[in-house]
Amino acid sequence: MLLCYSALMRTTIDLPDNLLRRTKALAAVRGSSMKELIVRAVEREVNTGGSGDLGPSARRGDLPVVHLRSKRKLDLSKFDFDDLLT
Repeated sequence: MLLCYSALMRTTIDLPDNLLRRTKALAAVRGSSMKELIVRAVEREVNTGGSGDLGPSARRGDLPVVHLRSKRKLDLSKFDFDDLLT
């Protein structure tokens, strides 16, 4: 027995009224449907994200940078970094 599953899934999204109006207008100007416009926009966003890149503020391992006005070094040798995880 051969089963065929569709690769498409319906979903509902809530857009702010202003964004919805602009999306409809842009789709009309381009001669496409809102669905086509949204699918292209999501594909572009996902594809340009690279390998899991969530942007500079969400990258794992980024630490805050502290700029000291003086030339002295900041001594963190006795700082307990485990306290930051609790």
